[in-house]
Amino acid sequence: MVTPIIILLILSSPLVIALASAKFRKKPVNINKYACWGLGLAFIFFFIGHIVKTDGMVEMLPAWVPFKVTLIYVTGALELLVGIALFIPKLQTIAAKLGILIFVIFFPANIYAALNSVGLGGHQWGAVYLLIRTPLQIILIAWAYFLCVKEHNKKINKDT
Repeated sequence: MVTPIIILLILSSPLVIALASAKFRKKPVNINKYACWGLGLAFIFFFIGHIVKTDGMVEMLPAWVPFKVTLIYVTGALELLVGIALFIPKLQTIAAKLGILIFVIFFPANIYAALNSVGLGGHQWGAVYLLIRTPLQIILIAWAYFLCVKEHNKKINKDT
């Protein structure tokens, strides 16, 4: 059940490192830039999961979903594209908005997996896993919106 912790560490690391560096160097930090980098790394991590854990991801889908393996690879590729776009300043806002959409659209697969105790990434815990996964989804959506979309180009200087 370490996956949510890994996701939060990946998500927050670039911003935490930038803030610590800024405090040491007494320079302002572009919060949007480093928050988007963290979100980009998280999406790349999600992409890797689609490649490395394809069979487990397939199990997360209901029986009626066609072309499951293809769907897992396509959605993984979409996550990779969003992840890369989050490193490109001109694309960050639209990529963050697309990321929010992905979090919302993909969440039913997590609900299905948890309710059916799929043995991947904590889903085997059953419905109780949603007590962890739901707040994680909310954090990811809030991060994307408040730090990558809404607060675009906001800078903070801890000394002012």
